[in-house]
Amino acid sequence: MANRHLLRSVALQTLFELDFGEKSETDIDVALERIGGEYAPDTGDFSFSRDLVSNILVKRKELDTIIEKAAPEWPIEKISMVDRNILRLGLYELLFADRKEVPAKVAINEAIELAKKFGGDSSGKFVNGVLGAVYKEIGEPGKDEVSRRKKMDIPFEEMPIERLAGAVVYAREDEEVYLALVHDVFGHWTLSKGHLEDGEDEKEGLKRVIEDEIGITGETKNKLGGNEYVATQPERGKIRKQVTYYLFKTKFEDLTLKETGGLDDAKWFKLADILELNFYDDMLPIVTKAVNLLLQKEETTDKK
Repeated sequence: MANRHLLRSVALQTLFELDFGEKSETDIDVALERIGGEYAPDTGDFSFSRDLVSNILVKRKELDTIIEKAAPEWPIEKISMVDRNILRLGLYELLFADRKEVPAKVAINEAIELAKKFGGDSSGKFVNGVLGAVYKEIGEPGKDEVSRRKKMDIPFEEMPIERLAGAVVYAREDEEVYLALVHDVFGHWTLSKGHLEDGEDEKEGLKRVIEDEIGITGETKNKLGGNEYVATQPERGKIRKQVTYYLFKTKFEDLTLKETGGLDDAKWFKLADILELNFYDDMLPIVTKAVNLLLQKEETTDKK
């Protein structure tokens, strides 16, 4: 059997061409023959690619509706042509393919690899975010098979704990206060955060996290509080993620966002302009406390 990743690549390029030229299903064979001949000349059987393209075209309207629900900030026409066809392909295999042939995790991983190969710099993160959201909505099928050795439904108090540190990053410039926020693929502005190594000091670890994620250095100030949530990882099962947040003072300089899963932008905002931003509910108490401290100029270096 021909390499299915290669056949998916042929199917994707065919979908792209049909979408670009607004062609119909009757053009599939012509496009497949030419694209397959150029891209995979040693592959004799393109029936897998053809079935994939035909089925996606039949369900395209339904797939596009799901994409818009999973990424409400991105109307389908605003998504790049490459990314939206990768999403159509990945969603089709995730939702409608035979799971014995294409397990859910395979469908997602294949789409991410296509995004990295054919899309832009942030395509892999975007595709991962959208398909990951749909995967959770449909109950994470196949996770028990992947983690069969792990007991998934362990009591909350027995779940392993993963430590993270995050920050409200700020700078003072010309009597203005600015906050450095990161933007995720689901359309929310949020706080920079990252994993702490085993035994790593929170404040020192936070400096590493901030520099790694948005490319700036600075000083850890007031402790703002924290939150905790449960996440499911295929190999580890359910884990408790505990995040501690601080104020973090830095210079008003250019931000450089590292390519990390789920984030697509980093930007400075004047303090007065953050009121209209779309924050997650659990971030609001942290941001509010930070803003109050900054307005009162009560930020201090945390000695703990």
